[in-house]
Amino acid sequence: MNNPAFQTVIDSDFRPVSIGHPPPEIQHDADGVWHIRPLEALGDYPPRLTDRLVDGARDFPERTLMAARGPDGEWIRIGYGDMLQRARRIGQWLLDHGVCVDRPLLVLSGNDLEHIQLMLGAMYAGVPYSSVSPAYSLVATDFGKLRHIVGTVTPSVVYAAAGEPFARAIAGAVDSDVTVVLGKGELSERASIPFAELLQVEPSTVDAANAAVGPDTIAKFLFTSGSTKLPKAVTTTQRMLCANQQMLLQTFPVFAEEPPVLVDWLPWNHTFGGSHNVGIALYNGGSFYIDDGQPTPKRFAETLRNLREISPTVYFNVPKAWEDLTVVLEHDAELREVFFAKLKLFFFAGAGLSQAAWDRLDRVTEAHCGHRIRMMVGLGMTETSPSCLFSTGGVIGAGYVGLPAPGCEVKLVPTDGKLEARMRGPHVMPGYWRNAEQTRAVFDADGYFCTGDALKFVDEARPELGMVFDGRIAEDFKLSSGTFVSVGPLRAKVITEGAPYVQDIVVAGMNRDEIGVLVFARVPECRQLAGLGDDADLFAVMTHPKVREHFAGLLTRLNRTATGSANRIAWLRLLETLPSIDHSEVTDKGSINQRAVLTRRAELIDALYAGQDPFLIAG
Repeated sequence: MNNPAFQTVIDSDFRPVSIGHPPPEIQHDADGVWHIRPLEALGDYPPRLTDRLVDGARDFPERTLMAARGPDGEWIRIGYGDMLQRARRIGQWLLDHGVCVDRPLLVLSGNDLEHIQLMLGAMYAGVPYSSVSPAYSLVATDFGKLRHIVGTVTPSVVYAAAGEPFARAIAGAVDSDVTVVLGKGELSERASIPFAELLQVEPSTVDAANAAVGPDTIAKFLFTSGSTKLPKAVTTTQRMLCANQQMLLQTFPVFAEEPPVLVDWLPWNHTFGGSHNVGIALYNGGSFYIDDGQPTPKRFAETLRNLREISPTVYFNVPKAWEDLTVVLEHDAELREVFFAKLKLFFFAGAGLSQAAWDRLDRVTEAHCGHRIRMMVGLGMTETSPSCLFSTGGVIGAGYVGLPAPGCEVKLVPTDGKLEARMRGPHVMPGYWRNAEQTRAVFDADGYFCTGDALKFVDEARPELGMVFDGRIAEDFKLSSGTFVSVGPLRAKVITEGAPYVQDIVVAGMNRDEIGVLVFARVPECRQLAGLGDDADLFAVMTHPKVREHFAGLLTRLNRTATGSANRIAWLRLLETLPSIDHSEVTDKGSINQRAVLTRRAELIDALYAGQDPFLIAG
């Protein structure tokens, strides 16, 4: 290999587990386009995802499908048999209340037992549902994105977990003719129906409706994160969900060896949490424990509490949570015993895991288990339901996304000096709902979905080793000299070198002479660095001399390894305000919209390049 950042996989170093498939067929044509096709055919899959629920209700009705903690802190479990009966009753209620493809069900709140029952009830009845980020109701102040979503899908029924927290959003974005269902509580200014009422309905026509559901039936509308424009509704069919789960199963045959157990918080309004993870449990007869924790100082303790009770077989999380969990695992023997008891695979998604954090987790795992556990990652998106590539090749390392899963054809097309990844297969969407223009714009003449993601080979002389993520093409730009700046790799380098104090960065410099970087720092870590208390405001933290001295040192270290103007950073600026979801600077899953940040802070950037900002840290 010509890339020292990656290591060759030595199977004996890892817990034995079934992973992978034969190397794909790879062709490179005269126009510089690469075609990558898996040799392993995609196996048969059911026409409906709920067929797996029906099978489970017949074969292991008492097995837990979904569990969540109740008010007393104990786990409330719903088995496969009970869940099927609940889905049939809810599906019947939805049919009786006119829920259909043009007037679907919309869920405003997060992961809970009522949400999963509504999800499966809608799928069983063959009517679409859409789950939207709770942040659009609970964090946003103008409800602009929520109104856009409501206007796009035109729901006939809206569900929220509680009346009072969602009252303002419902009043501000949901028309008066829409039926509102609440998990608990009431709305003071409009009528609502308690969720429990849905479970009282006797099924009559719902089984016939289920029999009519086919591969092209729309299962749900999943909204993109809105990182560049307003969120788009991705039409997600039964075929997409079932094909993608079969792709996962063939990539990870271990899922068939033992029913998977997941302890997971990732939100169901995102494809990774709601399609990928929930689907893994359901498709393979597994169990899903809803984690009310999150990788934040206030809520991570709940994740640790759950992991001290439930041993997952596969564990998914975002890089920040993996970093925090590793620190606790190093010192907590009781947690290590439960956490590692059944674990076969690690996964991360949502952002890049730094190699330093990866190595630290490997050390903890090897010390406890006697071997490492494969950390899997891949490339996927909402439009591909979501999985396309997995790190099943012969190397490991941060940024490696591997090879395509069975059924996924990949085309790499030279675009602006990079290779854009394009995908084709049964897991790819038919289009954006009620948006033919944007649908046409993202498919090429051969029917490939144009992702906007750039990939490159670990070693172009040995393409069978797999691919590396190479950033988002739309984020890249040129300096005034014509030098091309690749934002993705630069961003990853700054975040890795700046750990644990850098949350994310925005790279400036389009049509300028030099690169500048705006930094969203990790506030708790910077407070600790400055020796300030938890109540210290952002301005005091980001302007503290110790914090500024640390970041000045970071800038020096980064520029020591710079090779030219394409990656030399002229200045850093710590931002003393958080990114705004109302102004689309940050998506609900926490990813930064580079373009929105640069546009909203244009005056600040002008001042920085003019040397007129007092908080500039110059390189």
